[in-house]
Amino acid sequence: MATQAAITMDDLLASHEDSVKQLTAGEVITGKVLSLRKHEVLVDLGAQGVGYVPRREVGFSRTLKEGDDVTASVVDAELDNGYSLLSLRKAAKDRGWEEVAVKLDSGDIIEVTPYDANRGGLLVEYEGVRGFLPVSQLSAEHYPRVGSSDKDEILQRLNGLVGQSLKVRILDSDRKANKLIFSEKEAVKDGLADRFSKLKLGDKVTGVVTGVVDFGVFVNVEGIEGLVHISEISWERVNNPSDYVKVGQTIEAKIISIDKDRLSLSIKQLSQDPWLDEVEQFKPGSAVEGTVTRITPFGAFVQISPAVEALVHISELGDGNDVDPEKVFTLNERKGFTVLDVDKDNRKISLSLADKKKK
Repeated sequence: MATQAAITMDDLLASHEDSVKQLTAGEVITGKVLSLRKHEVLVDLGAQGVGYVPRREVGFSRTLKEGDDVTASVVDAELDNGYSLLSLRKAAKDRGWEEVAVKLDSGDIIEVTPYDANRGGLLVEYEGVRGFLPVSQLSAEHYPRVGSSDKDEILQRLNGLVGQSLKVRILDSDRKANKLIFSEKEAVKDGLADRFSKLKLGDKVTGVVTGVVDFGVFVNVEGIEGLVHISEISWERVNNPSDYVKVGQTIEAKIISIDKDRLSLSIKQLSQDPWLDEVEQFKPGSAVEGTVTRITPFGAFVQISPAVEALVHISELGDGNDVDPEKVFTLNERKGFTVLDVDKDNRKISLSLADKKKK
């Protein structure tokens, strides 16, 4: 009987020899999770044996459970223990690159969640493939508008986007070079074009301040980037934009220019210019008092009312043109002056030092 059994088994193996295909490295196969252990996952490959997924991929496979169907890539067809060495990550990455190619060709918008950040942008994984979302490809809503030298704040802003779901398009990919670049700007541009078409000069808009820099304020107006130049923040002279607005603050502004992809905005033009009212009180020949706000080689600027600043030219400081304004004035001191001329069209008032002959 034993001999008959051996013959039957040999015949059985022979009959299946051709039907059981030998595994080869790089091959993609499917199987069922046989067991989940702390340091490994075993996969039932049917007639092709058992596959072994090593510890380094256990984290990647932590959502698996026994009985789940999996797709894996063969790393080594036969280990010393008889198992086949498998990689779930590599198989997922291979499928991921195929999906990347499809999305790049179609231009479809996809959702990704950054898992880390550096000063250059956000690190993103899509379908098992790791890629990069550069700062320059962020939308106006998320672009970190800070001083160019403040790299720590840029990184802080980018870290705030880690874990958030972002809508992007694939901008470029190269599987051989392992390069995958995403763009949030490309994902929102279609909607922005429609919004731009509905805006016109003079419109009053509401936006959120996304950045405050030396030369002005950046504002997100429903996904469109706007800039309030420092000269358009207030009717009074602005030295530091951050004294007027803060990041995250909601403001109202007037559209004064529509560029290709940005709005030029004005906060001050939503209110009446107080200069026009205050200047009415000043007449040529009248005496005024004012506070010295700036001293320059050609004279000094004097605040003679909350909204009106006037100039005392060097020629009005005494005899000759060799007078040094630094020796005549002290910053923030109050002095008496005489109004020489009022030029409303050019918003200029000229003063003379009241006691210049004594100088």
